[in-house]
Amino acid sequence: MTGHTSPSENPRRIVVAGGGPAAHRFADAMHTRGLEGWHVTVLTEEAHLPYDRVTLSKALIDVDHDLTLGQASMWDHDALDLRTGERVVKINAEAKSVETAAGNSYSYDALVVATGSNAARLPIPGAEHTHVYRTLEDVWAINDAITQLTEKLGRKVKAVTIGGGLLGLESAAGTEQLGATPIVIDGASWLMATQLDEGAGQALGRLIKDKGFEIHGGVFPSEVLSDDDGQVTGVLMADGRIIDADIVIVAIGVRPRDELFRAGDGEEQVFSLGQRGGVVISDGCETEIPGIFAIGEVANFDGMCLGLVAPANTMAEIVADRLHGGQATFPGFDTATKLKLSGVDVASFGDAFARTEHSLEIVYADPARGVYQKIVTTDDAKTLLGGIFVGDATPYMSLRPMLGRELSAEPGAYLTAAGGGEAPETELPDDAILCSCNNVPAGSIRDAINGCGSCEGNAPVQELGELKTCSRAGTQCGSCVPMLKKLLEGELKKSGIEVSKALCEHFSLSRQELFDAIRVLELTSFEDILAKYGTGAGCDICKPTIASILASQNSEYVLGAGRGTLQDTNDRALANMQKDGTYSVVPRIPGGEITPDKLMVIGSVAKKYGLYTKITGGQRIDMFGARLEQLPDIWAELIEAGMESGQAYGKSLRTVKSCVGSTWCRYGVLDSVGMAIKLELRYRGLRSPHKLKLGVSGCARECAEARGKDVGVIATSDGWNLYVGGNGGATPAHAQLLAGGLDDETLIKYIDRYFMYYIRTADRLQRTARWQEELEGGLEHVRQVVVEDSLGIAEELEAAIAAHVENYEDEWAATLKDPERLRRFRSFVNAPDQKDEAITFVPERGQIRPATNEEKGGVLISSPSIPIRGSED
Repeated sequence: MTGHTSPSENPRRIVVAGGGPAAHRFADAMHTRGLEGWHVTVLTEEAHLPYDRVTLSKALIDVDHDLTLGQASMWDHDALDLRTGERVVKINAEAKSVETAAGNSYSYDALVVATGSNAARLPIPGAEHTHVYRTLEDVWAINDAITQLTEKLGRKVKAVTIGGGLLGLESAAGTEQLGATPIVIDGASWLMATQLDEGAGQALGRLIKDKGFEIHGGVFPSEVLSDDDGQVTGVLMADGRIIDADIVIVAIGVRPRDELFRAGDGEEQVFSLGQRGGVVISDGCETEIPGIFAIGEVANFDGMCLGLVAPANTMAEIVADRLHGGQATFPGFDTATKLKLSGVDVASFGDAFARTEHSLEIVYADPARGVYQKIVTTDDAKTLLGGIFVGDATPYMSLRPMLGRELSAEPGAYLTAAGGGEAPETELPDDAILCSCNNVPAGSIRDAINGCGSCEGNAPVQELGELKTCSRAGTQCGSCVPMLKKLLEGELKKSGIEVSKALCEHFSLSRQELFDAIRVLELTSFEDILAKYGTGAGCDICKPTIASILASQNSEYVLGAGRGTLQDTNDRALANMQKDGTYSVVPRIPGGEITPDKLMVIGSVAKKYGLYTKITGGQRIDMFGARLEQLPDIWAELIEAGMESGQAYGKSLRTVKSCVGSTWCRYGVLDSVGMAIKLELRYRGLRSPHKLKLGVSGCARECAEARGKDVGVIATSDGWNLYVGGNGGATPAHAQLLAGGLDDETLIKYIDRYFMYYIRTADRLQRTARWQEELEGGLEHVRQVVVEDSLGIAEELEAAIAAHVENYEDEWAATLKDPERLRRFRSFVNAPDQKDEAITFVPERGQIRPATNEEKGGVLISSPSIPIRGSED
């Protein structure tokens, strides 16, 4: 149910205490099942909409990153009431109500407690000078502290993280991306000791040491040292050593926030609590008191409380099911873990420590490479019990859903790092959980692919993005997306639907394969490419695609050497066709900076030819209403004044938007206009799979809206922060931080690599956001290629951009030099001097607009041959 549906007259009241991921999932589950007859009030002490704590590190690196869960519009439903700043402090079980710190009381028919947990604190001297890693405010404070310390100290900040578990390593990796030196202190003898055995932990330690991390294991800290001003100076260890530090972050675990279930002074303890905290729940997620449920980290089941998203989501779904009359039960905790830490793959699942009696451990370890793979099976080596992977977690996604099932091959075949090739193909049973975050079994995904009835028209799902939306698989941590894609392709193939990457019916190669083939063989004509790789005569898919590939590889005139016939309408006219058959003219205005003289030329041209003018969203001036035969004359005047094509018609760089920057603005940190102009002049004319837009902001106030662009650049006191993969349009996406604190040279080098890697590997008409999303490894893969040069092609990518810059020529300037090229700019081929008098306009707000069909049937109001002088008449 969506929209503003009215609740029933006497709805059952549900109160949710807490507003984290578990609370959001419960509200979403109720929303999905239908809210008729219900009213859900969610009380959260935080000021934010529920957000994703799994990706908290993104907000540590980029304080503007939006972690909001789901669609904010869900809370517009009349039966859902989210109240921020409301912390529940007491449960009145007999009265069936809760009280908040603000003094408000809320009655309920059912109560769902999802208060989560608090970050554990260190009980040592100096702990008051440390940070914790738990909430948005926590990571924002860490980001701010590192930023200020870097500026104050004039060197890399020494960031100590105490804790070598999941949260600790995630925190340390975040500080490293902020430009600090990451130092990890862990009391255990090896990292991630809860999830990894000694061999895996040692392999992980070796790998991240190679990444520049400093590791101190096996000794506990005894004091956090600071100066008289409270500035941290180091950490005193139990063995007497002092580890230098500028900032200390504590990430040693979490403690269930179960205070609502603890009796006050003089009160009887009603709720059962676990030995290490958390309220005890049944397999229906209910406490001893009927109608009071607990989900997420505050819930203790089978003696455990776990801070993992998958069991929290499962609990939320179970409670929603039970409230709707179902009998769902909680199966126990799924402790599987998979993460990528500074480019290092780590995964653990099932009985990773082989505690099952008579279990077997099949291990491959290569300490020199930092690779460790282990599979745990029953004593007959057939049934999978668990596994650990460090350095190469390729088999994890195939094996994880097979937990507790018989393997299709001998266990050693899955140890891919041993050199045996790819892991064996695995056919997932319908009840195997493919997406553990959202508890989505393979059968549900197959139903969606084959037409499950929940999608519009019961239509089968054939696109990965649509499948993610429909099934919810892959929408949280994203680690199951490769397996999801594999299952989609397999099911489509079974249905007789060919899963083809062919560009079109004339080329069996994908765009990426065709790009590489053309580049390697140095092919320069459509005819040669068609003869070697294609069939037939080509179509409106392959022709402009190949024309774009040739243009981006050779930086030659797009309409030259017979390529004019390959282009679509806009490219053939070097202008955007409008609804009435006229064209728009958009001169380039790099960075939005323009002189008064050029402004006057634009005004003069627009007035002379009777054109409608408008400022665009990319800080340019668009002139509408030009006939095809007028375009050369218009461009001749603009080019004579020193302007050039803005390529608003091409799949290429459009604009580089900028704020005024440090030159004029009192808040500006760096010269955003100068950088924007430099970037626009560098990438102008660069043909790509889709249009490209950039933004450059001179400070964190972000007036240029850089994070809504394919490439966004934001100035900081440490240098430029580079964001990639932002798009507007129907499916907008925020750009994500790729690298921070960059100087001018490094910034441009990284953008060179990013653009050319995108141009080489993206599908036809695929925007950067979708390309980045669908790459295996996503943003982390992009970072490895662009920043770390993991593929060894950085120099090649930079050289390709350098060649483009060297060979760039304005398309309209080139057109005007050649009379033959001008022949295409005629409204009527057989009557070159005849004008299209069917084009008519009407005056509006002092300018013109195209006449409607009704208006065309009346008296001719105006045409481009009769310039409009004003609208007073």
